[in-house]
Amino acid sequence: MEGFNQSQPLIIEIRAGAGGEEAALFVKDLFEMYSKYSLKKNWKTEILDENPSELNGLKQIILKIKGENVYSLLRHEAGVHRVQRIPKTEKGNRIHTSTVSVAVLPIPTETQIKILPSDIKMDFYKSSGPGGQYVNKRQTAIRITHLPTGLVITSQTSRNLEDNKKAALNILQAKLYEKEMSAQEEKMSQERKSQIGWAQRAEKIRTYNFPQDRITDHRIKKSWRNIEKILDGNLDPLLEKIQENLKEE
Repeated sequence: MEGFNQSQPLIIEIRAGAGGEEAALFVKDLFEMYSKYSLKKNWKTEILDENPSELNGLKQIILKIKGENVYSLLRHEAGVHRVQRIPKTEKGNRIHTSTVSVAVLPIPTETQIKILPSDIKMDFYKSSGPGGQYVNKRQTAIRITHLPTGLVITSQTSRNLEDNKKAALNILQAKLYEKEMSAQEEKMSQERKSQIGWAQRAEKIRTYNFPQDRITDHRIKKSWRNIEKILDGNLDPLLEKIQENLKEE
């Protein structure tokens, strides 16, 4: 991406798709996988927003990651991740298929995306967790509406209003940048699109098959064994192979 620093911080947004509570549990698995991988790389991570589910999963989580080559290593993680396994809630021992979408959004600099104060509306409310847990009596949660696009961003992870405001603005910047890049890409030729490889959220990129202990990346038609080790943050073998293959195409 022209004018873009591969070590610029990014946002990973992980969202449950088909599969209800099982999908939410897999959101948590992927969140932990990226967090552990970041730790191995000495990257800094920060949770900008999260939406827990009733069974200790996550309907959605937005994670900010900052570090050397973070974007070049994680950019190809965007897309639909499919999991096949027997859910903890399944009494009949049947394998269920669930999906989780991952978006990888670079956070632009102020010169790349400028947000005018007149373009945003801010609402403040009380933070709350599942089942009334961690309820904050002060109005520290924030909802930002970007008036020109209608984008609505919320953040309530911190108990500090200013921290939540910064987090919400980071998310908004990244989403506006993605919108702008996607619009630019639509105008480009098919050849230029393939060179940039802008990830489509709707594209199914990977399947995690627990009964067969196998992860398959559908873009490069390659599989790896030992799911638990990979989910424990050992992502380098996958990411290096994916980068190598996608560069060749």
